Amino acid sequence: MNQKHIAVIGGGISGLAAAHRLRQLDPTVEVTLDESASRLGGVIKTTEKKGFLIEGAADNFITTSSTAIELCKTLGLGEELIQTNSGGGGAMVVSHGKLEPIPPGFMVMAPSRMWPILATKILSPMGKLRSGMELFVRPRKYQHDESLRSFICRRFGTEMFERLVQPLVGGIYTADPTRLSVAATMPRFLEMEREHGSLIRGMMNGRRHRKHDKEGRGGARYSQFMTLRGGMSRLINALGDSLPAQNLHLNSPIERVERLGNGWLIYKQNSRPVHADAVVMATPATHTARLLKGVDAKMSRRLRNIKYASCAVVSLGFRRDQIKNPLNSFGFVVPHVENRLILSCSFSSEKYVGRAPAGTVLLRVFIGGAMQPGLLRMPSKQLIEMAHLEIAKLLQVKGKPILRHITRQNHAMPQYHVGHRTRIHEINDRLGEHPTLALAGSAISGVGVPGCIQSGNNAAEKVIQELWKTDPNQDGSTTRRECIPAHS
Repeated sequence: MNQKHIAVIGGGISGLAAAHRLRQLDPTVEVTLDESASRLGGVIKTTEKKGFLIEGAADNFITTSSTAIELCKTLGLGEELIQTNSGGGGAMVVSHGKLEPIPPGFMVMAPSRMWPILATKILSPMGKLRSGMELFVRPRKYQHDESLRSFICRRFGTEMFERLVQPLVGGIYTADPTRLSVAATMPRFLEMEREHGSLIRGMMNGRRHRKHDKEGRGGARYSQFMTLRGGMSRLINALGDSLPAQNLHLNSPIERVERLGNGWLIYKQNSRPVHADAVVMATPATHTARLLKGVDAKMSRRLRNIKYASCAVVSLGFRRDQIKNPLNSFGFVVPHVENRLILSCSFSSEKYVGRAPAGTVLLRVFIGGAMQPGLLRMPSKQLIEMAHLEIAKLLQVKGKPILRHITRQNHAMPQYHVGHRTRIHEINDRLGEHPTLALAGSAISGVGVPGCIQSGNNAAEKVIQELWKTDPNQDGSTTRRECIPAHS
């Protein structure tokens, strides 16, 4: 009679993590999950086709946070965790139509070593000189939010931004750096500026403290990434299997949510409203804004102001002998100034084992994003052909691909525009007026699987602790239970 009901809305990685965490915290609570689509996982989807293992979105996760690793182990997937292949690594960048290695020690926005910057073919002599002058650029005194482009151009100059930083950041956020907030996306570089007065000094200092750092190439630190042997959908499936089947509702769109005292009424299509004692909303910000419009107009407006970008992921398989260029990296990024029709390319089968049959290669090509949204109006067949042509030129590929596959990620990437942290702060302030409501997802917590999982954990802990305050144990011995700590 007194069993509490917590409703999770949204069956992506954030919502699934929230539902799983709720059941960890209190197995006596009834947890239901509603997902509007016919499958769980949101953008995460692994497809097996002709012996290839194709990822539609994230193909790995970073391990600097233990969140994803610990969840995999909890779900019995510890033995399936695999690291990036040894012997390869690093990333390339397109420079004047050719692939060049990103300078060793260059990590997304700044170098930790100066000689590779001086030796690279990517920057002109003047570009190298201006980049080195960063050591003498004074830190900014004023504290208002700054775009990523403004920050990098102020410290390193335009050429460093256009040739290295923009394509690397674009590969992470599919964003327009002139609008992207550096405080919301790369806050550690702001901290370097404040603490060391220079990003170069800050990076060099950090490198000295990483005694066992063997990363010899530039770009992403691939040694810090892992995935699952059977693909990222293994995590989604395991999370879904950990929940009672009768409490998972697919093809179940929610029309609106209303507050009823300290509880909630959830309105579904063609059915009576369902009562819940607490709600976790793990839907995209724009969708959450619509559902909560009648609950909190101010919060709804803030959520609606979070924009999203779209992209297409074209997966192409080739025989290895079709590709003349050596695949001695894990992929490449494309600067916008190169005027090409793709954002980046990941060499999936070079990064992880089991992604392609023996003697073949699997490539994932990214198209669109905030910088080239018009390309996504093209039919899928043309996008596949365009990706093939671009790859053929850059990697010297002969013949047609033996595998073609496309996934469209529509409005999937939240854009952390200037002022994003203020928006999130205001949203959290409004949530203070609704103790049994919590939000989760990439728009709230940041991109990446660990961030989404952590946002789900945080949302679960917020609402369960609020319910514990008002729901003493049946024996009346206590009014609050201790929260099981989540890995972060």
